[in-house]
Amino acid sequence: MSIKRDKRQRRHRKIRVNIHGTADRPRLCVFRSNQHIYAQLIDDDKAKVLLSVSDMDLGAKKPARHNAAALGGAKKSNTAKEVGKLIAKKAIDIKLDKVVFDRGGVLYHGRIKALAEGAREGGLKF
Repeated sequence: MSIKRDKRQRRHRKIRVNIHGTADRPRLCVFRSNQHIYAQLIDDDKAKVLLSVSDMDLGAKKPARHNAAALGGAKKSNTAKEVGKLIAKKAIDIKLDKVVFDRGGVLYHGRIKALAEGAREGGLKF
């Protein structure tokens, strides 16, 4: 296992001590890989995933490696924002509008921040 991954997991465990999702206010958990971004609404009391969304659900073009705009691919941060809007729309459809944001041990920056802004624009409160 890499040192970077170990540090992220250690930060995530420290964050999870203070963050807890319920049925009324689930935890919006975000996972970012190199190519994709995933978001889940989790009820920690029942240990159940209420809703799950990823950038693959959008059906958008995959981001190009270099100069995404010139090559016709979507930028990763724009895709993350759309994922945030999509999870907000689905959450509101099942009558959930308040969540607890869990950044997964990653800095609140870049794609994580874009997803959070998209979720706020979609109507979620956290």
